[in-house]
Amino acid sequence: MELLALSDLITYILAGAGVGFAVGLTGVGGGSLMTPLLILFNFPTHIAIGTDLIYAAVTKSSGVFAHAKQATINWEIVFRLSSGSIPASLVTVYLLKNHFGAPEAYQHILLSTLGVMLIITALVIILKPKMQRSFNMTNIEHSRLKRHQGKLTTLMGIFLGVCVTLTSVGAGAFGAAILMLLYPRLNSVTIIGTDIAHAVPLTLIAGLGHMQLGNVDFSLLCSLLIGSIPAIHFGSKLSKKVPNKFLQPILASILFFIGVKYAFF
Repeated sequence: MELLALSDLITYILAGAGVGFAVGLTGVGGGSLMTPLLILFNFPTHIAIGTDLIYAAVTKSSGVFAHAKQATINWEIVFRLSSGSIPASLVTVYLLKNHFGAPEAYQHILLSTLGVMLIITALVIILKPKMQRSFNMTNIEHSRLKRHQGKLTTLMGIFLGVCVTLTSVGAGAFGAAILMLLYPRLNSVTIIGTDIAHAVPLTLIAGLGHMQLGNVDFSLLCSLLIGSIPAIHFGSKLSKKVPNKFLQPILASILFFIGVKYAFF
């Protein structure tokens, strides 16, 4: 039994290292990779999502400090997003606990929503270069978009709060895409920094909610962190030498097909 536990520990450390390396190498959000992998390891969907949310909050925290030092976080936008996403996350957890009760009652909702979010994430990754070119217009913020930016940002925050709480996916690539569309004048580094600064409190609140529901496996969480934290750093360094234009479409295609499987089958 101890040998089996040790074997599992090594497997999950390696899994964490693999996901961490992929995140550092490609910039693709960890949630879109880690949650499907944990489900593949036969963890229940609610455990995979709850554990991944805490994992995401921990691994993204160092990124907030780094971007804060570089002044590449727009805190006003973070507040706007959070004013929608944090209450939405709390309400979602409340409904899961009080309306559905046992995890078995909401498993199908989690899995189907996860599939949809994986499909959206895959499409965002593939279309991101085209989106950047299309929305990088000097006068776009002086149109109707400018007048409604605050409300739209809060509304998108609500959407992210619900989706991230239900799936652990969306705070990365999809969140950055929203910022790109709503704030086309923001440079790419500030979009990334702002997205991470919003993702940390959102994934932490959502993760704590899932923890209250009993949906976090702490042994698994520690194993994943042991493997992923150094691997993210190594992958980030190597990313400068590896062309993402080849890796990201491959990863996006995998996410797309997994998403279709979860959403429709």
